[in-house]
Amino acid sequence: MIQLDFDKFDATPATAEPFPHMVVPDFVPADSLREVLAALPPLNRRGSFPPESVRLGAAAKDLVAQMEGPRLRAAIAARFGLDLNGAPTMLTLRGWTSERDGRIHCDSTAKRVTVLLYLNQETEAFGRQEGCLRLLRGHSDLEDFAVEVPPVNGTLLVFPNGPSTWHGHRRFVGQRYSIQLNYMTTDTKARSELRRHRLSAFVKRLTMAA
Repeated sequence: MIQLDFDKFDATPATAEPFPHMVVPDFVPADSLREVLAALPPLNRRGSFPPESVRLGAAAKDLVAQMEGPRLRAAIAARFGLDLNGAPTMLTLRGWTSERDGRIHCDSTAKRVTVLLYLNQETEAFGRQEGCLRLLRGHSDLEDFAVEVPPVNGTLLVFPNGPSTWHGHRRFVGQRYSIQLNYMTTDTKARSELRRHRLSAFVKRLTMAA
């Protein structure tokens, strides 16, 4: 099993500005991150890939299992005072960012909580703030940010969704691995997204096998 740094998670408080969130650097420690990166497929096209639609090595499979497991769910629920018992999860992987990505948005209201885990080594582009997620104070200005999260070194970002959880990033084109995990509501919209997620997994599995 790879190691995730839950001690660091437990020691990291939630922050209220510009909306409730927490950032945990090195949640995937360096040794485990190297194992995971070696176990990821070359996702060199844009899109979100359900894990069942791609070929993952053992370390990447273990990471996915731990991300969807009870320990992280309980830790997030405790940190933000949420009841996530029974909340369905939706998890996808991304490996490539294009010029179409990074526009300012809030996530779907079907997603109660968004969890982003960044699985990249540091690069010059990320050092120039390209592709670094910004938590914004409003919906119109990418430069009006309170927090910027470089997508590197196993950093974990967690925030409950709401009508003002605006986020986006400066243009970046290239490899940018991340896992997105969402704890979903149980309403009709969430069920629709989960069905679409499963269909996407099926179609992408067929496409990549062809």
